[in-house]
Formats: sequence, C-alpha cells, structure tokens
Amino acid sequence: MLSNNVNISGSGESFTCLCQLQCSLLLKETQLSTHSLDYYFTGVTPGIKTPEFTAVGCVDGLQGGFYDSNVKEVVLTADWIKDDDDVEHWTLQELEAQSFEDLYKFELPHLMKLFNQTGGIHTWQRKFGCELHDDGSITGYSQYAYDGEDFIRLDLNTVSWIAANDKAVIIKQEWDQTPTAFNQKNFLENDCILCTKKYVDVGKATLEGKVRPKVFLYQRDSSEVVCHATGFFPKALMISWQKNGEDLHEDVDLRETLPNLDDTFQKKSILTVSPEELDKHNYTCIVQHISLEKEMVLQVNNHRVSAGGLIGIVIAAAVTVLLVVVVIFVWKKKQPGKRRNASNFNMLKLSSDC
Repeated sequence: MLSNNVNISGSGESFTCLCQLQCSLLLKETQLSTHSLDYYFTGVTPGIKTPEFTAVGCVDGLQGGFYDSNVKEVVLTADWIKDDDDVEHWTLQELEAQSFEDLYKFELPHLMKLFNQTGGIHTWQRKFGCELHDDGSITGYSQYAYDGEDFIRLDLNTVSWIAANDKAVIIKQEWDQTPTAFNQKNFLENDCILCTKKYVDVGKATLEGKVRPKVFLYQRDSSEVVCHATGFFPKALMISWQKNGEDLHEDVDLRETLPNLDDTFQKKSILTVSPEELDKHNYTCIVQHISLEKEMVLQVNNHRVSAGGLIGIVIAAAVTVLLVVVVIFVWKKKQPGKRRNASNFNMLKLSSDC
C-alpha cells in the first residue's frame, strides 16, 4: 500500500472493511461453498459531514464492525463477533486503524497535488479480500479507486500493478519499484486466510447457517424474463438458464448479489427472449444454493407473472435498494455496538495476529 514518503508507493500493509455499502455493492461471484473476508478503506477530503477516514470489515458479505476518524475507536456491529474476547487481537487492529487514518490524511492531499487539484471533494478508496473455498483453494484481490473510478489493481498471477487509466500510470511506476505487490500477495494468500478461518470459527453459528432462497419468475417487459432469488444465506448462489434442456448462455444478464436488511441476500438473472420464442420452446431457470438438497428448477411458462404482480415485486425491490442506500449513509450513527480496543477486522499487515 501507500507509504509515508513523498512518493505514493505501496507498503504491503493492509485494509479494513468498509461498510454494508461495500460489503453489498462489491460482492463477487463465488463458489457455492465459500468463506470470504473483505476489507475497505475510504478517505475523504475534509469539509463535509463525513468522516475523513472510514474502515469497515466484512465476513461472508456481512459487516462485522467499523472504525472512523470521528469515533476514533472500533465499533463491532455484528452480534456474532461481539463475543470474541481476543483482546490482544482487537487492540492491534485498533492501533492499525489509527495508523491508517494518519496515512490516508497524507495520501489524499498528495494525490490531489499530483493531479493538480487544489480543492473540491475527492475520495481515495481501497478494497481487498480473500476467499477460502470448500476444496481448499484460495483466491484474492486488491484494488484502488480515486474519486469513485477504478484506479489501479494488483494482478496476483504476475504480481504486478495494472493501471486503469493514464493518471494511474505514474503510481504504477512508483509502486513497481517497491515490494508492495509481493507483500500484498503474501498477505492475501496467507494471513488473510488465517483471519478468515478465525472469524468464521468465532461466528460459525451465524456464518455456517443456511437459509433457503425464495425464487420468483416474472416477465419485466415483452422480451425480458427475470429469475429472482431472495432471502438466502450464505451469499453464494448460482442462477442459470436452459432452453429445451440445454444450457443457455446467450442473452443472459446475471446481476450482482445484493443484501437484504435481515442479513440475507438477493440475486437475479435476466433472460432476453422474444414472446414467440417463449411460446415455441421450453425455458427453465435453475437455482443452486448450499441450503438446497437439489437444485430448484422453474419452468418459465408455469411461473410467468402478470403486469400487476410485477409492479408489487418491483416496488418491493426498489424499497429494499432504497433502504440499503439509506443504511449506507447512516450506519455509523446506528447502534453503537460493542467497543473493543482494536479495529473490527484484521488489516492488511505483513504479519498476522490471527
């Protein structure tokens, strides 16, 4: 990651998870049995009613806690993590959160100077995380954004930085001269996985629970059929389509997984097909989830919903999304949670305390 010298260069240190905003909007497609740990940092220029630095941690897509520059301490928001009494671990996390706050207050002005920006509202964000799959395989990622736009990311295969735009090239050149990429790769493939196991063990009653999805099929307009699964946990769920018993991949739009307000998730896939094709062929939506003994198969012709029924579904979905957006902005003002002498989740360090 960024170091404290004048040149912005990665230091291989870490992240902490941001908030339900990040935990939800940045969910990745995963295997059906996967545990994940995601971290997010956000730095904002001073002058608005938002903390200059915010860090949030998420396990399996669920927010565990946060730290911000106004509160100056860690707030654990999830019941399943509050009972962890590893005081040393949480103390180290809070100290790291405070050090990253200082770092961000240096980095953001330096980026502005680099881009000849003298004022205005600007943001510097990072997200990273790892996944532990049931077969023992692991995956990870590390990405940065400036003013809400993709900026630079780590390619774990080549252990090098990939600039997303021309402005990021100068940062890539600086970071390529440091061991940042190797340090972050090491963290993602080792310490991050250890921490994932720790948090899953602490919260196993919640994180290893299973809730079956409810699945609805409806026609959004004359050429789109939507297969919508909701109310499921954990977040990994697959939606696929078949035409006359054969897998169908064309004209399919699989959307990102989104959170519900009850710590379950929702996901939809949209099939674009003409009314004539619908009447002529047999289309089915197939849903796979770890809570199901066997996959759910819904035939489109048997489940198509009228326009009136669709309106209710759309309104409900819109209200859910609106509430999620509201939660994004007020989460830090909600229940104070339980304070630990440390940050909510382990940050991207060179050594692990998990």
